[in-house]
Amino acid sequence: MTVHYPRLDTAVPVSPQTRLHRRSGLYRNIAKRLMDIVLVLLMLPVVLPVVLLLALRVAIDGGQPFYLQDRIGRGGRVYRMWKLRTMVRDADRKLAAHLDANPAARTEWDVNQKLSADPRVTGFGNFLRRSSLDELPQLWNVLTGDMSLVGPRPMMVDQAPLYPGHTYYTLRPGITGSWQVSARNASTFADRAQFDDDYDRRLSLPTDLRLLLATVRVVLRGTGC
Repeated sequence: MTVHYPRLDTAVPVSPQTRLHRRSGLYRNIAKRLMDIVLVLLMLPVVLPVVLLLALRVAIDGGQPFYLQDRIGRGGRVYRMWKLRTMVRDADRKLAAHLDANPAARTEWDVNQKLSADPRVTGFGNFLRRSSLDELPQLWNVLTGDMSLVGPRPMMVDQAPLYPGHTYYTLRPGITGSWQVSARNASTFADRAQFDDDYDRRLSLPTDLRLLLATVRVVLRGTGC
């Protein structure tokens, strides 16, 4: 997977109307961020050794165990999202060749922005994805304020024109969220806007706690992607 290093002031254009859409509320604007920091700090003694062991296993397959990918954050700002590598080296070239040779895969990619059978994913990478363990390094993004524990699925920069809404830009992207714990393999990329709108309407401490508990069930079932 190609690593991109954007300028820190890089941002996707966002309309003034989108910025004004941000809602008020003590939990939304203050307590949610405090909860993110406290929970991440509490998890670090357990999560950090796990991440290091998984990174060592990924390194056995060759290449860097971590990669950084450009994603769109709140307000359209581009940030660098951390993940454990789940793909082969030169994954972009392999994807392009696969889509060129398989019209059905091209259609699936254009509609869903993902593939049910992705030729780039390694054997161990498939385990990491299904268990969602490849997302653990994003706890660093939560600490730095680029992400939240709960929020919309982080969007890639080139996906911005495909997103049919504006709610995403008013929230911090989340490691988990409504879309992430849903039957996401059966949904299109455009469906994500509906999940984001629904989460924005229901955003509260009880909602976030329910989604965190639902995430535990998803991880235990191994239904990630």
